[in-house]
Amino acid sequence: MTAERTTHHEDNLRALRDAGFPVDTFTADQCAVFAALSAHELELVLDIKARLDAVEPEVQAHAAVAGAALF
Repeated sequence: MTAERTTHHEDNLRALRDAGFPVDTFTADQCAVFAALSAHELELVLDIKARLDAVEPEVQAHAAVAGAALF
């Protein structure tokens, strides 16, 4: 693996960690997949995570209501 590629992989994992992904709990295979993402793919994953995080309290509230209604 070239130094440039190693840096890209490390940068991807650092960006994921900074965004709140539990990178330290990923398996080696999961790390390899996330580390190899293209810049566009990484941007997409980070955007999706940000949007999910933005609605997390709302999603949790709906889950609690739905759960209570079902049980």
